[in-house]
Amino acid sequence: MKIKHTISLLVISSLLLISACSDFLNEDPKGKLPSDGFFTSKEDLTASLNALYSVVTTSQRANNYVGTNFLSGDDISTHPASNKQSLREHDQYNVTDNNAWMVSMWEQRYKVIKAANFIINNAERTPDVSEEEIRMAVAQAHYWRGFSYFYLVTTWGEVPVMLDETIDYNTPLSSVEDIYDLIINDMLIAEQGCPVNYTTAPYWQNGVNVAVSQGAVKATLAYIYMCMAGWPMNLGEEYYQKAADKAEEVIDLADSGTYYYRLLDNYSDVYSMAYSKSNPELIVGLYYHRDRSSHSMPLTDFLLEMKQGGWGDTNGEIKFWKEFPEGPRKDATYFPKIMLADGKLYDWWYDTEPKSREVVAPLFIKTAESPIRGEEFDYTDPTPGVSAGDKTLQIIRLSEVYCWYAEAMGRAGRVTEKAVDVLNRVRNRADGKQTNLYTTAMSAEELAEAAYNEHGWEIAGYYWCGFASRSRDMFRMYRLKEHFEYRKENPMIEVAPGIYRNEAVKVSGTWDDSKMYCPYPNTDVILNPGLKR
Repeated sequence: MKIKHTISLLVISSLLLISACSDFLNEDPKGKLPSDGFFTSKEDLTASLNALYSVVTTSQRANNYVGTNFLSGDDISTHPASNKQSLREHDQYNVTDNNAWMVSMWEQRYKVIKAANFIINNAERTPDVSEEEIRMAVAQAHYWRGFSYFYLVTTWGEVPVMLDETIDYNTPLSSVEDIYDLIINDMLIAEQGCPVNYTTAPYWQNGVNVAVSQGAVKATLAYIYMCMAGWPMNLGEEYYQKAADKAEEVIDLADSGTYYYRLLDNYSDVYSMAYSKSNPELIVGLYYHRDRSSHSMPLTDFLLEMKQGGWGDTNGEIKFWKEFPEGPRKDATYFPKIMLADGKLYDWWYDTEPKSREVVAPLFIKTAESPIRGEEFDYTDPTPGVSAGDKTLQIIRLSEVYCWYAEAMGRAGRVTEKAVDVLNRVRNRADGKQTNLYTTAMSAEELAEAAYNEHGWEIAGYYWCGFASRSRDMFRMYRLKEHFEYRKENPMIEVAPGIYRNEAVKVSGTWDDSKMYCPYPNTDVILNPGLKR
């Protein structure tokens, strides 16, 4: 049973749903984009961009569309209930080719690519609009196409590259190297065409950029270079330095005031409703509004047995929770206590009677939202009922860029005052005081590992829309194998004095590198025999 949440999209303007929102895999001519008769006016250009953002937000809004492979990371696990099989396969490194959530992720990414190609290939012939307007629209299309291919290449490796609005099921697989070349090219075009800041609605709202800006592209590029430096391309120090240079551009332009980005003072504010639509820390986000149209917002961190009700799809891994530094960041990441249906607060390890232990692990609180408009969620007095979700999906934040800069500098063999300073900005906020834990006396490796861990703690549990998840960090560092072996062992952990727990979801089998990727969806393999490793 799932509690349904109604949300809608707050993107660019009226979200005209032209045929770009149709099923990407549908070859019915009625579903094809009318490129020949479109782009005849400024209104058409606007409508195409609106449609692109509609597809993007639809692809990102729900956990079953975007984040299932993120469950392979060491921060997130799932529930052993029978209806969680599609999720559990990712958690167990044993994904089948008909996994419904994986199939949806594949489909949604190609829908975005199709909508982006429609603009890239046709927007320039729009009459009576400025070159700047066309350049901005095309730049955003390149961004979201590159963004989507990044998801595809880090989830499946070699995939078919589509540069047209039509479907060719004979398209061969492109190499990982060639796909990254396309991604970088898309991002560089986007970097040149997206403005530093927008100045008017609908692209600028509540003091923040709603559409993709120059800073958003630079931040995205920083992490892409990090991934290229790591597995499977292993381009090493040169690309770590590229990542550091691009992250530094974002940091310097923010520090100078060219970009408005800044860290919020309190970590508890990062995912709060108070800053949901106006978070100055957010570099890439998607803005939702409950009154526009009907959509579902995940309640992944709740259990049906909890007073507020929920889905129970995901929870925290115990070892990661145990090692998470105490302080305001941890308090804002996990439920300090959980309230069961009896209205009483319990530790998550509390044994229910009968001893079914429905609560099998710590639960994430950062995605929680009160069903009462304008109220912050209060775990000590959760309001039950069906609610509509207004929370913005946070894809990249400034604190992540700080972590990437410090890690990239360390892995490039350099320790600098700036790298240490920005990492301390992250940790000081997490601790709620000026601890200045990190110093220039650290080795380059120590700096890199500290930044790697700080990033993991910053974004822990935010699997359903994050660009740089803990799983993706472990993927690029080739640490999923190590985690697989740990999960097979599944040791007991002391979670409280004299109380021991281990993961409820069991992992078995033998590692091979095919587990780094998802299988190709069986429905597409039937149509395209070239989908073979």
